[in-house]
Amino acid sequence: MKTVQYTVRFQTPAFLGDAQQNGRWRTPPFKAQLRQWWRVAYAADHNFCVDLKKMREEEGKLFGHAWLENDMVERNGRLEKTAARKSKVWLRLNRWEQGTLKSWQGLEKKTVFHPEPQRTGYQVGPHAYLAYGPLDARGGTKLSKPNAAIQAGEFATLSLAYPEESATLIEHALWLMHRYGAVGGRSRNGWGSYELTPVNGTPPLSGKLPLHALRECLDRDWPHAIGRDEKGPLIWQTTEHDNWQQLMRTLATIKIGLRTQFVFPSVKPPHPSPLPRHWLSYPITHHTTTAFDRNARLPNSLRFKVRRQGEKKLVGVIFHMPCLPPAAFNPNSHRSVIEATWKTVHDLLDELTRPVTARGYGMIADETRRTALKPGLDTVTLKRIPE
Repeated sequence: MKTVQYTVRFQTPAFLGDAQQNGRWRTPPFKAQLRQWWRVAYAADHNFCVDLKKMREEEGKLFGHAWLENDMVERNGRLEKTAARKSKVWLRLNRWEQGTLKSWQGLEKKTVFHPEPQRTGYQVGPHAYLAYGPLDARGGTKLSKPNAAIQAGEFATLSLAYPEESATLIEHALWLMHRYGAVGGRSRNGWGSYELTPVNGTPPLSGKLPLHALRECLDRDWPHAIGRDEKGPLIWQTTEHDNWQQLMRTLATIKIGLRTQFVFPSVKPPHPSPLPRHWLSYPITHHTTTAFDRNARLPNSLRFKVRRQGEKKLVGVIFHMPCLPPAAFNPNSHRSVIEATWKTVHDLLDELTRPVTARGYGMIADETRRTALKPGLDTVTLKRIPE
């Protein structure tokens, strides 16, 4: 077995709940991250030509399972069939204490513009917008449950042990975790962003970016790579910020702009067929569609990550891991719309890399809404990064 150790440090608050729904350091979220990014590393190692059944078997034998029918284990010097096995990957944290973030008071300084909620004067709390659920926006942003978060800056030592023959993919996955990983509630929006710093003789992390063309990514219904287009990787980065509070405000402004560029028709919902915005994520409050099952859930494949830049600055990273929605959404009948919708999102992100005076703000159907979007997006500057 090979052993390594890393300091895990959160750059943004993390909503990791224990059995009492208190924020607490726990190993299961990090093991889930390792498995998730191991699949991405596996796909890249196989040039994205993956036999899913074989991959799941290899994953089960490495990380443990209770479902493989033809797995063989050695017992008392002989091979026997087994329907379950323990994980060969071991994780340990040096602390399991509760998080120290007990209140949100004073953390969210100002609201941000949103062109849709008229009842709030077109203003929303940026932190609550990105962390709906863990944070409650009613009467000012606050934690939905006391003691529900781990504070930014908290750290712990994560130790891992794994078989030598599995080291290449696991260490690639650890590098991807460091570069793109976040854990806990609303982690796709940047909450629970962390960094891994090698300690006690563990070598530095390294890896290769798993890039796959957007159209090929949409041939598969699971997130197996970071997308790329003719301009390069689908990765954008914000300017430097002094603290996570300001940076999460910027990320909220970006997400509001990306979503609301797709204008809903004035007809009363439910909508009879899916509209472009439905393909970003679903459900959408007050805008259901009868085309999807009432319990349908589609997570957003555009993700946010917060990274440390130098000693005291932070930047936000926006990256896309495109994949086809599940079969229950009948995505193959809407393939061209899905692809066009995401290209519109990418176009708007690229617009934000241009000088403010030269921006067109994407393809927005309603000219009034186009004007309304500017107060927020005029404060945002991005750049494409090749990684």
